[in-house]
Amino acid sequence: MTQSLRLRLLVGAVLAIAFILLLVASGLSRIFSNYVADRYRADMSAIIDQLAAGVEFSGGRARMTDEPGDPRFELPGSGLYWQVVGENDLRFRSRSLWDVELAADALQAGPYGFREGQGPDGALILVQLRDLVLETPEGNRPLTLLAGFDRKVMDDAISEYHGAMTIMLVLTAAVLLAAAFLQVGIGLAPLSRLQDGLALVRSGRTDQLPDAGPTELRPLVGELNGLLRERETAIERARARASDLAHGLKTPLTVLLQLADNLPDRERSMIRQQVDLIRQRADRQLQSARLGVEQMAQTGLASLTGKLVSVLAPVTAARGVTWQIGIDEGLTADMDPADLAEALGNVLDNATRYARTVISVSAERDGAFIRLDVEDDGPGVDDEDLVAIARRGVHLAEDEGTGLGLAISTDVLAAYGGRIMFGRSERGGLKVGLFLPARP
Repeated sequence: MTQSLRLRLLVGAVLAIAFILLLVASGLSRIFSNYVADRYRADMSAIIDQLAAGVEFSGGRARMTDEPGDPRFELPGSGLYWQVVGENDLRFRSRSLWDVELAADALQAGPYGFREGQGPDGALILVQLRDLVLETPEGNRPLTLLAGFDRKVMDDAISEYHGAMTIMLVLTAAVLLAAAFLQVGIGLAPLSRLQDGLALVRSGRTDQLPDAGPTELRPLVGELNGLLRERETAIERARARASDLAHGLKTPLTVLLQLADNLPDRERSMIRQQVDLIRQRADRQLQSARLGVEQMAQTGLASLTGKLVSVLAPVTAARGVTWQIGIDEGLTADMDPADLAEALGNVLDNATRYARTVISVSAERDGAFIRLDVEDDGPGVDDEDLVAIARRGVHLAEDEGTGLGLAISTDVLAAYGGRIMFGRSERGGLKVGLFLPARP
């Protein structure tokens, strides 16, 4: 079953319209066909009444004193016929029958209560038959009166009606389908507006959904606003706990550093390094806690990258390293600016340490993500080490770092559903690809 509410409604509307129009078509066809048959039946009865009034018996002989006046009775094969049959080979018939005699016992049962036979040209005719007895001075005289017409005439009339009715029903179906599409579009429009409102909340432009729209959706909007208020409360609590934890760690770490000043140089350096490691890990855990509740902001890549490069440029300028930036101003990542700055800053900082002459930063759309590539022309990393460099504590070279930078970037991107990839740049150094979540 399809998951599209719009498609479900449209399919239901199409099936309902088709079913109703089929019922209407069947009913109208039956009504019109019966109406046409009743008209012909009434016309044939009128002709038989005229025939019965026009037969006279005198001196034991029968004659037609008054024949139906329709001129079609005078034309052979005209499509309209009558015949009178009595005892002792009494026969009267219209000239339209020519030399064909309609035998009552040879007629078959036909549609709409008529009997069916063959006319003078071999075409099927529908016949209405009536048996009666005339009272005469010489006694009662039995007669069989017949009046008929070509079946094709009535079939053509019904067929023409069906053609006109089909056109009318097709136009009606088109109008009803257009109305159904319009109704579904208008009916689901509030859901689209609700989606737009949620997008504004997610982007951080507002913190509540507007309490407007159809009555049926207002309870849902109220529940969502309540959920957003609870989320805001959870954010404040998480920030308070993070702040408390940061302050709680600050004093013990300061005391440890003061105690380390009384130790020999080797032990003092080791303790300082471990204290720095604890601080960075604590910051990372605090950042992870914040990421769990705050992932609704958007960040322009070009602007943020420009700010980071402006901070690092003085460091690289002293070594003659240049920057090449290729980022479209319209690219926006669904990430908090501080989180993206931390993830990208670690990668750029790593590039500044190993680049010889140039660092390249470029970005482009890649499906539901934006791929941001940072390349340098430094010594690079061996292929067997590419998988390990994002692990905590792993160094690209002997330096004074803690080996947490790229691991922190990996954690930040993973918290937002993104990822990071490492490879060899065409410039010879390391190529780091950051896949940032982006709205379609």
